[in-house]
Amino acid sequence: MRPAVLVRFALAGTRADTVRVTLTAFSAALAALAGLAALTVLAIPQPPGGAESSQYANALLREPGLRGGTAFTLLLLAVPVLALAGQCARLGAPARDRRLAALRLAGATPGQVTRIAALETGAAGLLGTSVALAAYLAARELLHRPDERGLLALPTDVLPAPLALAAVVLGLPAVAAAGTALLLRRVTTTPFGVVRRARRDRPPRPWFAVLIPAGVGALASFFPVLNWYDNRHVEPPLLLPPALLVVGGLAPTIGVVVAAGWFSYTAGRWLHRLARGPAALLAARRLMADPWAGSRTFAALLAAVLVGGGAAAFRANFQTRYDVLRAESRLVDRVSEPNRFYLDTMNLVDLAVAVAVTIAAGGLLVALVEGIVARRRAYAALVATGVPRPVLGRSVAWQALAPAVPAVLLALAVGLLLGRSLTGEVHAGGGDVMPAVPIEQLALVGGGALLAVALTVAVGLFFLRASTALEELRAT
Repeated sequence: MRPAVLVRFALAGTRADTVRVTLTAFSAALAALAGLAALTVLAIPQPPGGAESSQYANALLREPGLRGGTAFTLLLLAVPVLALAGQCARLGAPARDRRLAALRLAGATPGQVTRIAALETGAAGLLGTSVALAAYLAARELLHRPDERGLLALPTDVLPAPLALAAVVLGLPAVAAAGTALLLRRVTTTPFGVVRRARRDRPPRPWFAVLIPAGVGALASFFPVLNWYDNRHVEPPLLLPPALLVVGGLAPTIGVVVAAGWFSYTAGRWLHRLARGPAALLAARRLMADPWAGSRTFAALLAAVLVGGGAAAFRANFQTRYDVLRAESRLVDRVSEPNRFYLDTMNLVDLAVAVAVTIAAGGLLVALVEGIVARRRAYAALVATGVPRPVLGRSVAWQALAPAVPAVLLALAVGLLLGRSLTGEVHAGGGDVMPAVPIEQLALVGGGALLAVALTVAVGLFFLRASTALEELRAT
């Protein structure tokens, strides 16, 4: 099959395919902008002698030691965006499966069909990253406006290396296309539809009980391990510090996401055993039939909540340190106040967490609507047999909230543990002070996440009436 034909088949489709490509391109553009912003911060040249970059008004850009954390925070915003792209790629999947099956019926091989699906995702991602690069270059010119002191609010005077720009613009679509091909390795597209060669019939195992303590332990041992080597005047192995950070960050995150699948199955089993209403019983069977849907759907949200829990621990540490320094300064000087820079910086982190939760909520909405549309014939059959639509709406709410509540609470607890393992106690003049548990901050992050889930369920239910029309029983 010639490349031109592959491109034509990849860009063909119905209105649902157009919406899927548009949303995937939009998600890729957001992720590329986050990556380009992080690269720009890292591209700020280091002045000789460890001096600050005095051309910027913001201390996050002036101080070299703070740029790594700023870039890392920007990259964190790309995580829920990439998850949103994965959810958008599932939009209109049944119609796409029928289109690919028609290509198989017309003589296309399974490999050609896989390449068509991967090329569709890659083309959408390339469109989004190209738009992001154009917007980034345009914004760089428009925002290059020094203030009255000649200081810049953003690093518009630097540009990442061309190789780094190409890695973002071309790398994200390539990874998306490769991921699509990888996900399709256990799927066979036949002339009669899509057949999965392997299914998860066993219930989820509680692997999170191993992953979470291992990750927390790895992160908690970071500074003690470095101090152990430092006390012996020996350099640690080159890969040991980054390995501890990677394991300490990824293992708890993966554990929380895996826990969502286990919570889904456990909630379905308990609902099936204890519930008496039809809505809860329908939700129970659905949760037990596909418990991993919770992991796929809530992955980005749980990652954002975990970061929010860690940010709450850091804010509590900075607040305690500020209060201690303020009390000590008042004993000597009643006028001076401690520097609030690090405490005020946490406002930017909280804003990043709020943006991440909002983006993850968009992914939840896409996944919820896609699930309703994909099962529209089953829902229409239930309505035809006499099940009221409000019962179906409550069952959808049960499916979303039953695994979300315990998973969000676990993500908050894990994030708090990770933050505490890095911050520890505050050293005061007379000893050490343990920061209080930031109940209000944790409640704000967890309550915001659950509110986002509830709002997405409420919005998604608007699609339920159209998807339960009796005419859907004749849809092919």
